[in-house]
Amino acid sequence: MEHKKYRKRNKGGRPKKETAEKLSYRISVKMAAADYFRLLTRAHDAGISPSEYMRECFRNGHVKERLSEEHADFVRKLCGMANNLNQLAHKANAGGFHDERWDCKVAVARIHELLTKIGI
Repeated sequence: MEHKKYRKRNKGGRPKKETAEKLSYRISVKMAAADYFRLLTRAHDAGISPSEYMRECFRNGHVKERLSEEHADFVRKLCGMANNLNQLAHKANAGGFHDERWDCKVAVARIHELLTKIGI
């Protein structure tokens, strides 16, 4: 009887994926019908599956982060100052600009200060 060497046979098929390439986590997302059909349409137009489309959006998309409480407070103050500035402009257009000039300069300075705090 002959002694045969053990030889690794090529099984065929695709090679195994590395750990980094495996898709091992599943999430479920609830969406409205309009959003779902928009997703299906865009995925079909791109020629990929809806799952792959969402993965690409996740990798390359940009999501705006929520405003911090401090920034939200600045935005509220800025809206109030803009309202005051509109009232001053209305008064200036109605009765003459000379009386409201100082108030406008103060309001503009405050708005500029808040914009620099926000980072705009």
